[in-house]
Amino acid sequence: MKTLRRLLYNEVIRAVLFVVLGFMSLFFFFDFIAEVKAVTQYADKGYTLLRGLTYVVLMIPNHLYELMPIAVLIGTIFVMARLAQSSEYTILRTSGLDPWRALRALLTLGLGFVLLTFAIGDYASPAADRAAQLLKARYTGHITVGQTGAWLKERQAYGTYAVNVGKLASDGSLLSVRIFEFNNRGMLASMTQGKSARIQDDEAWLLDEVSRTEFTISDTDRGEIARLSLPSMRWPNSISAEMVSAALLKPEHMNTYDLFQYIQHLQANQQTAQRYEIEFWRKVFYPLSCLVMVVLALPFAYLHFRSGGIATYVFGGVMAGISFFLLNNVFGFIGNLQNWQPWLAAAVPGIIYSVLSLTAFAWLVLRR
Repeated sequence: MKTLRRLLYNEVIRAVLFVVLGFMSLFFFFDFIAEVKAVTQYADKGYTLLRGLTYVVLMIPNHLYELMPIAVLIGTIFVMARLAQSSEYTILRTSGLDPWRALRALLTLGLGFVLLTFAIGDYASPAADRAAQLLKARYTGHITVGQTGAWLKERQAYGTYAVNVGKLASDGSLLSVRIFEFNNRGMLASMTQGKSARIQDDEAWLLDEVSRTEFTISDTDRGEIARLSLPSMRWPNSISAEMVSAALLKPEHMNTYDLFQYIQHLQANQQTAQRYEIEFWRKVFYPLSCLVMVVLALPFAYLHFRSGGIATYVFGGVMAGISFFLLNNVFGFIGNLQNWQPWLAAAVPGIIYSVLSLTAFAWLVLRR
């Protein structure tokens, strides 16, 4: 069995690598063509062709993470269909590779792809995407979202803060920072504006060029306003750099632990976290789809092919992979709009394809 597994694993891994190389080459070409426009537009600011090429290279881990289940499906289908067409799989069956052993072997291989996909999506992709965004911001401007930047909320024992960060600079500092403080009665107590801010090791913010306005109400219900100008000010809080990045950047480019921390922060401040919860559970379930894909590919080894018929089945595998990718995105949006349970919205595509793959396995392999 070790020899059979080694043969099967080598064939599948080579096929998956070939598919990944093809997809990455295609995406690299399209990204590079799109980036040439940015190079032309910001050439006077130092955004050269080499830096544009570096940006495109840094986007590869994100594409690889998104395409891994599809590549696993296409590569495994191709190997299974080719072995069936050349009657090699029939020889493997007579050598002791029954359906359940083949299923266990593919699930073991699929588990390896699961770990690889998780590592790419949780470590390589977030780090590379953040580096790409900061690289581009250094020469083309600052990272910002919408017209007003990112808004965050911080609850403390003596009041509530609404924080607005206008932009994220290429060196990681925060620009155009505004902090609105509300007392326990919900009244505006102070407004602080800083030209920039840096997050310290203890997560306190050090604001530069601060303009602060304090509102107080005396016992006679008369309001008083005090204005201060400070060169710097330290603001203790629990809003980390990862939380600011989560508000400014896309949640799908965060790792699982940062998403979990940001969700806890939003819930502690009584803010909706539905979008981030769905993305968190997608991060959990998405790598497991590699297991679903190898099971979906196994029945192709038990089909009978005419000469040249293998291309049709590989094309079918491509369509199945693309439909899974689209369904995964669609259910994320539907779950957010319909307020579904986050884990359910993230798990439904995998459940659907698991049922399809197990049904195909039972019908084509066990019954026939």
